[in-house]
Amino acid sequence: MRFEFPAVKVLDYGENWKALEESDNPFATVVMAHLKTRETRHDEEQRAKWKLYLMRRLYERGYGRQDIINLFRFIDWLMSLPKEVEKRIWREMQEHEEAERMTYITSVERIGIEKGIEKGIKQGIEQGIEKGIKKGRQQGIREGLLDGIELGLELKFGSAGLRLLPEIGEIEDVDVLRQVHAGIRTSAEIEELRLIYRRA
Repeated sequence: MRFEFPAVKVLDYGENWKALEESDNPFATVVMAHLKTRETRHDEEQRAKWKLYLMRRLYERGYGRQDIINLFRFIDWLMSLPKEVEKRIWREMQEHEEAERMTYITSVERIGIEKGIEKGIKQGIEQGIEKGIKKGRQQGIREGLLDGIELGLELKFGSAGLRLLPEIGEIEDVDVLRQVHAGIRTSAEIEELRLIYRRA
């Protein structure tokens, strides 16, 4: 079995840019975006200029609403730019939309997404701070319990009781430390106290 098919290089289309501009085929827009992305990879201002041109051109070719949105998203993804430059382009696109009385391009959606991301980051930071405070509070309680346990062990069991401190000091769970603290009063023997945290 033998297959024969024509091979086409996208770069070859660059030699006939005028034909691409005049074409109503959506693929022409895809090719133009690809060519200008390669051509402007070291020139942000030129990329911004061509990105704006290609996005505006979507209105002029008579595409359907969904085609415009899909092509727009492709151009936006392919021809990425720094945030400040993107904001400038979006301001100009909004003005263009208002002048043409068309709202196919999802500028409002994009702004909503950006605000959602910012809100998510803010909430993440706030949650992180809250967790940090909670963790700090728990650490403070833990240290306070350890101080109380040390004093209780020394008063009730003397130096023999203090030998338990290295083991007890490894306990992170505040609830277990509370049990140990309370157990000092009720335990008659050191081994009885040791069983409290070993069973926990």
